[in-house]
Amino acid sequence: MPTHAPPAPAAALRSVLAALRSPTAAIRGVRSRATAYGGLQPELPLPVHVLTGITGAGGPPSTKLTGWRFLLRGRDASVGTAEAMLTADGWAFSHFGEGPYVRSTETALRHADALPGPYQPRLLSVPELYMLTLWLHSDTAADPAGGTLLPTDLLMPLAPAPPGIAAHVPHRVAALLPLLTHRLVPPPLLQAPA
Repeated sequence: MPTHAPPAPAAALRSVLAALRSPTAAIRGVRSRATAYGGLQPELPLPVHVLTGITGAGGPPSTKLTGWRFLLRGRDASVGTAEAMLTADGWAFSHFGEGPYVRSTETALRHADALPGPYQPRLLSVPELYMLTLWLHSDTAADPAGGTLLPTDLLMPLAPAPPGIAAHVPHRVAALLPLLTHRLVPPPLLQAPA
């Protein structure tokens, strides 16, 4: 069943479009890619959340919306990303990106479309592990800015994933979070024999 992607805030899209037209975009190589690929169009916007409190004793981990990421598509392929972030004055362009997560995001979204059941796609970052996942939220009508991980949600790590965690394989939240917690909590110190 296809995923149900929510629309990005109009101001976030406008900030990305303005950055793509900006002469300073050439500094980051975007202008040359736009020429080489026939112009870049932002598509497949996904809300980006950061996972916090994963090792805390204060209850379940939470997420915080940090921005909206758009894939930048040329004639034949996605070649990068553009991200908008929420500021005190509203949505503003943040940065362009490229690298393995571009293609990995497309691959994960294709896998998600083949899964049974509807999901709302989001991105979930775990900065402590340098990990990015496709978060498949089971409440398709939820506000994309909301940050509650539900037991019925799936997390699909993007490549490159941390060692021992398979990329593009959906994991239930309840199965993956303990594994991530285990990786982030330092092992107890060994005591010298008495």
